[in-house]
Amino acid sequence: MKTNLIKCLALGGLLAAGPLYAAEYAIDTEGAHASVNFRANHLGFSWVTGRLEKFDGSFNYDAADPNSASVAITIEAASVNTNQAERDKHLRSAEFLDAATYPEITFISTSYKTNGDGTGVLKGDLSLHGITKPVTINVTRVGEGDDPWGGYRAGFKGTAELKLKEFGINYNLGPAAETIYLDLNIEGVRK
Repeated sequence: MKTNLIKCLALGGLLAAGPLYAAEYAIDTEGAHASVNFRANHLGFSWVTGRLEKFDGSFNYDAADPNSASVAITIEAASVNTNQAERDKHLRSAEFLDAATYPEITFISTSYKTNGDGTGVLKGDLSLHGITKPVTINVTRVGEGDDPWGGYRAGFKGTAELKLKEFGINYNLGPAAETIYLDLNIEGVRK
């Protein structure tokens, strides 16, 4: 009887701990193997592209149970870079990101659902400009495996669309510029 109780407690502890093979990965920002890029239509005539240079985070991933994946990322709003100093200053201002008041942009996933073909849908809460909203990221697994330095890596790309007005950013550049398109490249090193 006592042995069965110990076995039940041990099994309950293992189940409560979550997947046994899930691994945590640090996003490789130091080696510049990750990027948060964006593009916005400019007045319906062309595209402005840029990136958020400074961010950090991690993700949990298990190839045998991809639906258990999770991600947490923090981005410095002032690190916006479109390769044009005056535009970057404007994007940091109160009319757009208001980086002085809201210095961090965060994303914390709430669920992941695989499509069974190396793609899936990541859902989570994005906090931007002082407002938190649910967002959806379409994800594609790029690959995983040993690296030449003795580590193990996994990489993904993702795309998402954001409506600026939903985050309290109301600067009017015309209807073509109301949506920002995100292109994410995330490579992590297993901890």
